[in-house]
Amino acid sequence: MTRDEWKESLSVALATLASQKLRSFLTMLGVVIGVASVISVAAIIHGLNQHITDKVREIGTQVFFVTRFKAFSFERWTEEIRKRKYLTYADAVAIRQQCPTVQKVTLIMTRALFFGQKNEVRYANNRVEDPFVRGTEPELVDVMPVYAVKEGRFLTSEENQHADRVCILGAAIADSLFGPLDPLGREVRVNGLLFKVIGIFEPHQGLFGGPGVDQFVIIPYRTFVKLYPEIEELIIGVSVADPALLGKAEDEVIDVLRRRRRVPPEKRNDFEISSPDIVADLWKQLTGAIVVLTLIVASIGLLVGGIGVMNIMLVSVTERTAEIGVRKAVGARRKDIRAQFLLEAVTLTGMGGALGVTAGVLISVAVATLFPSLPARVSIFWTAMGLVISFAVGLFFGIYPAVKAANLDPVRCLRYE
Repeated sequence: MTRDEWKESLSVALATLASQKLRSFLTMLGVVIGVASVISVAAIIHGLNQHITDKVREIGTQVFFVTRFKAFSFERWTEEIRKRKYLTYADAVAIRQQCPTVQKVTLIMTRALFFGQKNEVRYANNRVEDPFVRGTEPELVDVMPVYAVKEGRFLTSEENQHADRVCILGAAIADSLFGPLDPLGREVRVNGLLFKVIGIFEPHQGLFGGPGVDQFVIIPYRTFVKLYPEIEELIIGVSVADPALLGKAEDEVIDVLRRRRRVPPEKRNDFEISSPDIVADLWKQLTGAIVVLTLIVASIGLLVGGIGVMNIMLVSVTERTAEIGVRKAVGARRKDIRAQFLLEAVTLTGMGGALGVTAGVLISVAVATLFPSLPARVSIFWTAMGLVISFAVGLFFGIYPAVKAANLDPVRCLRYE
């Protein structure tokens, strides 16, 4: 067919669909639902993936952590794992001294309701219940850039060495306690004990509005150990100068700790090495299952829509039998009739796909507006795929009605009433 013939066929197809607006809309509804569900869910997942990636980068791309147990582990712990020895200050010192690839090391200890320990920070008549109280060293800001100080300063080596009672507050805690007042230099009570405020962190809400730096009170490591000797769980944060050196640094740390903790060669490590990427990897595993489920639901919608298109096109062939006979009588070829009906089917599903994309984008924008913790971002890839799939559905399910129309006998068509 020539370009002019294609244009004419397209105009005929649009006129035919316009003459049966309600029927055409109901026919394409399955395609609309299928494409809209793919676009909206893909947008939400795309936005969440980017959100997770950004938060991981905030923690640091050149850092890993040494812990007693594996983070985000859902497997049943064996007796051997449960009896693992605690990591110690001496372990961190050994890593500093014996791992040449390692740039910075810091110790991290935490007291929180999550571990069964209640905390309270109070200033005058204002108080914040159950913040995270964390003991650490001055190197924390180098190991984890997410702990960026907005006002004041961070801990010094002297304050840590002397176990001074100084603290840096999360932005949300500072706002709740002091309001418009300048918090620097003022004293707050952390679990009943006076601490001098020396700094305020940059606002940081954490993942999906969950606990972040906003909810932390940071005090010197030695102060923490002195006040809470019953807490023994220790995390060692390790950073390198270049992300390419992470693997080498991890090998050095593993070698040092295995020797210190006397782990036999045939035994697995009695500690864990993890990086912030573990959060992103776990999230991708979860969203992978969601994507598969969404595609199954969308496929059902598209299948229903495709069957509806085939059904309506078969009805159209029956209704327009006389028209087909006239067209063949004046010289229309089989391929012209076939192309005409195929183009109508593709136009129908293409319009459904366009409506589905529009609906999906609107749903994504609404989700991002109403639920800021679900940062939906429209995916160009899935938007294009939605349109391509909608056209493919029309092409596939329109073939049989088009072939049937093209094969009709013109004589019988002209006699059809």
